[in-house]
Amino acid sequence: MAIGLDVTKPPEPEDPETYDYEKCPFYGDLSVRGQTLEGEVVSTDMAKTVVVEREYDVHVPKYDRYMKRRSRIPAHVPGVLDSLEVGDEVTIAETRPLSKTKSHVVVENLSGDQ
Repeated sequence: MAIGLDVTKPPEPEDPETYDYEKCPFYGDLSVRGQTLEGEVVSTDMAKTVVVEREYDVHVPKYDRYMKRRSRIPAHVPGVLDSLEVGDEVTIAETRPLSKTKSHVVVENLSGDQ
């Protein structure tokens, strides 16, 4: 529980001189606050960024049924969690704005192979 969340702390960075401590919640100064969400990684095309898609149900009162919605959230990947691939289940946490589109950071890889 290093960052205030019940997640396992990854091992320390291999090269501390070139590591980006500014955007790391585990070994740097980045604080997490607000929501924590779970979803599936659908894109790893950008550098140090993954797109996490989460699916949820929304109630439609007119028909008294539920319909599926999905949202895609870009999230920063700290250097200690670099081994993410498409299809991995991850936990992301809200943080300060890191860029124009990123306000979340990956804090845990829920898939078995890490």
